[in-house]
Amino acid sequence: MDLQVVEVQIAYRYGRPGPRLLPTPEWVSYREAGIYAAAGGDVSIVQASLGFDELVEDDPVADVSLLGGRIAAAVADGVRAGRKPVLVGGNCTGVPAMVGGLEQGHGPLARIGLVWIDAHADFNTPTTSSDGLLGGMPVATVAGLCQPRWRHATGIEAPIPTDRILMVDVRRMGEAERTIVEASDITVAGIDSPELGPAVARLAAETDLIYVHLDLDVLDPELVPAHYAREPGGPGVEQVVAALELMFDTGRVGAFALVSLYAVAPEGDKSIAAAIAILGPALVRWAQAETKSSR
Repeated sequence: MDLQVVEVQIAYRYGRPGPRLLPTPEWVSYREAGIYAAAGGDVSIVQASLGFDELVEDDPVADVSLLGGRIAAAVADGVRAGRKPVLVGGNCTGVPAMVGGLEQGHGPLARIGLVWIDAHADFNTPTTSSDGLLGGMPVATVAGLCQPRWRHATGIEAPIPTDRILMVDVRRMGEAERTIVEASDITVAGIDSPELGPAVARLAAETDLIYVHLDLDVLDPELVPAHYAREPGGPGVEQVVAALELMFDTGRVGAFALVSLYAVAPEGDKSIAAAIAILGPALVRWAQAETKSSR
């Protein structure tokens, strides 16, 4: 299985310009570990970045839109070349870019499904958000509930209907956010709940391809001590890998993202180890599923 690896570096945190952060080096760790060889095919690596000299003062939407357009272009190029896009680096603000790139590559009529594996739903809008951070809005953005400028900048013409969104874990939601999630057609399942398998199967049956997005904050905080938004009560690596296997085994997965490592923070080595322990088996299972589906 050939890969289009998009390595992202950002000069802001959660979609808002902030203190000067060192470039996130997780992609260096993945390369050094030889992790992409697990897919068994050719690997094309493209970098998408947004420098401090490009930040737009007091306009974080402009910043995520600019970077999002670059990520989306790299994803679309990979799709057109027959490669599977993998996003590493950055944070959840890359989600509209991934969806936009898939839509550009496969066409606006492609039925894209989203599996969202995260400790948070990130389904806020500017009216429900308590802090206004764009990092809490990417799923609502791709669903067409808010931030049209950001969505259009990434090439999304057709927002993802909420009945094509499966949220896994999302153990932490604000009250207003939970209200709009429950009012939508989103399916929510625990990472090792009996409901997850049927939910994945339904999504696969009703879509042309699935984008699987994994934020490392879904893990137990002890496994990702470098994460800025870790939440108590998360699963272990084995549980996450088992859940991913359900998704890859459908043969429908068209893109995968593993984000929010923050490896330069204290104890970042522990977070790197957890990420590698997930990414390696995920690529192996994905490649196996692709081989089966092509027979």
